[in-house]
Amino acid sequence: MKRNAMFTGLIALLYLTSCTTKKEEKEEAVKFTVTNPVQIDTSFTKQYVSQIRSVRNIEIRAQEKGYLQNIYVDEGQFVKAGQLLFRIMPKMYEAELLKAQAEAKAAEIELQNTKTLADKNVVSKSEQAIAKAKYEQARAEVSLAQLHLSFTEIRAPFDGTIDRIPEKLGSLIDEGELLTSLSDNSKMFAYFNVSEPEYLEYQTHISARASSNVGLLLANGEPLKYKGRVEVIESEFDNETGNIAFRASFPNSDKLLKNGETGSVLMTVPVKNALIIPQKATYEIQDKKYVFIVGKNNVIRSKEIAIKGEMPDLYVVENGITSADKIVLDGIQKANDNDRIKFDYLNPKDVLSRLRLKAE
Repeated sequence: MKRNAMFTGLIALLYLTSCTTKKEEKEEAVKFTVTNPVQIDTSFTKQYVSQIRSVRNIEIRAQEKGYLQNIYVDEGQFVKAGQLLFRIMPKMYEAELLKAQAEAKAAEIELQNTKTLADKNVVSKSEQAIAKAKYEQARAEVSLAQLHLSFTEIRAPFDGTIDRIPEKLGSLIDEGELLTSLSDNSKMFAYFNVSEPEYLEYQTHISARASSNVGLLLANGEPLKYKGRVEVIESEFDNETGNIAFRASFPNSDKLLKNGETGSVLMTVPVKNALIIPQKATYEIQDKKYVFIVGKNNVIRSKEIAIKGEMPDLYVVENGITSADKIVLDGIQKANDNDRIKFDYLNPKDVLSRLRLKAE
């Protein structure tokens, strides 16, 4: 019985040894390509979520109370500066103007009579002054009545496009009620937020970024054919987010962009001592990116990395690895944690030059 147990143990040991040997042979049968991340000064294009606004966008509201008598435009219509848009029923204001004009005429006659009597010393000069003050007050009432009457006609303050018109003909309109909005879409602004480190890089390395030109990626994934330009940077950072707002302007001659659209501003960001790796050296699990690091005895292990930016075929690494780490370049689909591998080492500069040639 004891002999049988020893025999069984020996068989099991031989089997385990055979499996281990086969596993090692399998591990060493696959040959990988390995390189290092490279640290260089470079720049990359980064996307910033942006809100698109018209160069001018205003609400047009009623300045007087009354019934909406006329609507001269339609929603989405382009209008010129000074064009009549709406009329609030003016009858009451017309009557007030006629009343003020009549009172002004009476005051004028009274002033003329008082002046004639004052010249003959029938009345005092002070009475003439009082009559003159009454006349000037009556003229002011006429001007005020004319102003109220003018408020019943709502005109476009600039060239633009009419937005939705919520009220219909005959609606009773209160003073200050919204009639529509007007957008000047001849030029558009894109507002986006930039972090403090990126802001410092942008401002410090002006020569590196060459210009303030930016692109715009639309909501459908297509780029706008016109380039824009960063014109304004706000004066202070947001204490809660640590970001600062940039404003870029874009031409809009074909009126493709509308107020309230969303998109992504594409801006070239300079980076000093950027850590660059080929994209094909990475793999992704649940939106996280990893590389395989070659360690002691050529055993590999996975390492999560954070991506700062993206270029054709390349990633700019924010953290997770250093330029001293050896990473698996080719064959990562066949690699597993704790595998011992054989590899050929490629100089990282040679790797980058091959990728660039491929991109060209």
